[in-house]
Amino acid sequence: MAKMSVRRKLAIAAYDAPREGNIYGKLVVDAGPGLRYLEEVRKQTGEKVSFTHLVGRAVAEALKQAPTLNGRIVFGGFEPFPTVDIAFLVALEDGQDLARAKICEVEKKSVSQIASELSAKCGRLRSASDESYEKSKQAIRMMPTWLLKPMLHFTGFLASSLGLNIPALGVEPFPFGSCIITSVGMFGLEEGFVPPTPFTRVPVYILVGAVKERPAVIDGTIQIQQQLTLTATIDHRFIDGAQLAVLAKVVRSVLENPFQLDEKKA
Repeated sequence: MAKMSVRRKLAIAAYDAPREGNIYGKLVVDAGPGLRYLEEVRKQTGEKVSFTHLVGRAVAEALKQAPTLNGRIVFGGFEPFPTVDIAFLVALEDGQDLARAKICEVEKKSVSQIASELSAKCGRLRSASDESYEKSKQAIRMMPTWLLKPMLHFTGFLASSLGLNIPALGVEPFPFGSCIITSVGMFGLEEGFVPPTPFTRVPVYILVGAVKERPAVIDGTIQIQQQLTLTATIDHRFIDGAQLAVLAKVVRSVLENPFQLDEKKA
């Protein structure tokens, strides 16, 4: 049997036939202001900031204003989180594997701080110096797939619903936070949808596409505009269409006027 990557083994073990009541949404925004903002942040801080970092900050701002999304469901009830923590997916081994890097209190951090912290965590993951990830990776590789499936759901319940900390089992409190963000922009893809991963017990997944030039109607005329497409997969137990519209409005506001983040910080 061919050797499987950790990502492939997790995918096989995690998924059943679709049973989740999910909402899928798409948001297209003018990327021009974001590009100018990111260039300004790079000049001021030297950090390699990208739209992934800016989107993370925008989503955190939206989740801060959407308390029904920023939390977890446990024993049939909703429990809010005190802060907005976001897990970013990190490609490893030339895309053969994926890992997550969680940034805590994203709503309180600048885009450059998010980029710096995420870069440090990605560096540890890619250099195999993240002890917790390396331990869990070895455990997954050793475990047969038929046993991995119930183990994922059990440890997911302990970690992401109950928030327990059991180092011996590789269980840490809320490892995926309030949201998972990933990107296909580096592959030149404009959009896609993230499949929900049941054991993470996360209510919202965001995918960041590539910036593309498209025709747009601006002030009554057709002009070429740089646009960014975001897609979201959202658990319907947490939010309905009306609330999702509010969430999208906040994200759009931040992405199309990102300099307001500096005003909030001031």
